[in-house]
Amino acid sequence: MANEAQPLIRLVAAVIERDGRYLITQRRPSAVLAGLWEFPGGRVEEGESDEQALRRELGERLGTEVVVKGRMAHRVHHYHGYSVDLNLYQAAIAEGQEPQPLRVAEVRWVPSNEFEKYPFPAADQATTDILLGFRR
Repeated sequence: MANEAQPLIRLVAAVIERDGRYLITQRRPSAVLAGLWEFPGGRVEEGESDEQALRRELGERLGTEVVVKGRMAHRVHHYHGYSVDLNLYQAAIAEGQEPQPLRVAEVRWVPSNEFEKYPFPAADQATTDILLGFRR
C-alpha cells in the first residue's frame, strides 16, 4: 500500500524508434536499480517542463539532441520509500547523431519483441506493457 507521505519524483523518458528498433539504455552500476534497462530519460528538475527535461537528460546521458513529440503514456508507480510519476514521450534523435553511453552503462537498439530479454524497472515495465498492449 502506498504511503502518501513518501516523496514523488517526476521522471520523463523517450520512446525513440528507428528502423523497427527502440533505443534503450542500461543503468550504471552506481545508480539506483543498477543494471536494469529503460527508455532514456531522467528526472524533471524544478522549473523545467517535461520537454526541457527530456532534451537536457538525453544530451547529458547520450550526447544527442532530440525532438520531443507527443506524450504516449503516463504511470505513477510506488517503490519502497518513494514513488515515481513517469511520463513517456515519443521522440526522435536529431539527424546525423548517434547516441553514446555518456551517463549510462550501455545503449542498445532492440525490436519490441525482444524487450522481455532486458529487465526493466517496475514503473518502466508497466509503461512498456501499456504501449505494447500487454497485460500481466
